[in-house]
Amino acid sequence: MRLYIIRHGETTWNAERKMQGHQGSDLNENGVRLARVTAEGLRKVEFDLCITSPLIRAKHTAEIIMEGRNKPILEDERLMELGFGAWEGRSVAEDRMEVPAEQFRLFRTDPFRYQPPEGGETFRQLLDRTGEFLRELIHIPEYQEKTILISAHGAAVRALLNPLYRDPSDFWQGGVPMNCSYSIVEVKNAVPCLTAADRVEYGEEEFPEYYKNWGKV
Repeated sequence: MRLYIIRHGETTWNAERKMQGHQGSDLNENGVRLARVTAEGLRKVEFDLCITSPLIRAKHTAEIIMEGRNKPILEDERLMELGFGAWEGRSVAEDRMEVPAEQFRLFRTDPFRYQPPEGGETFRQLLDRTGEFLRELIHIPEYQEKTILISAHGAAVRALLNPLYRDPSDFWQGGVPMNCSYSIVEVKNAVPCLTAADRVEYGEEEFPEYYKNWGKV
């Protein structure tokens, strides 16, 4: 089994620096472009199926990459983004911060101490549901020889890959994944191994500054 685990393309709320979580917006024009560039970069990969978060931004990204392949696209709620509860839709831009600044700082720099707002999820809860998804997936007999695209979100991707990192205590691994970045996981005898991390099919000059400075305070 080979897994390509991708974060969705840029969205309207990404560009506006709004918290998305279980709500959020669809891909913006740039997000569609990034997804198409990525689709072209992965066109020689023979995906057998795709499993996506049901949220529109991840599903739209999956549809662009799987376009013309005539392969199934399945949805799984365990791939949804970390829920931000009452914060969803609020700005986290430095000049118009609409959430408690200290908690957002912990979200970026010390996520296991981060306390979610009402209706939100902890990082431990996210790790539990994405971990359950991965453990279940790698034991499905009919998928053992398949190549699978998994379309998810920034924190959800990091959580899904967390058990495979050398240092799982470093949740962000240097930062949130770039839009449309992907990692590759090889699975043999139900043992997953991370073989490529945070690849992009576009230039690093396109990385937004707020991602480059993710862990800086």
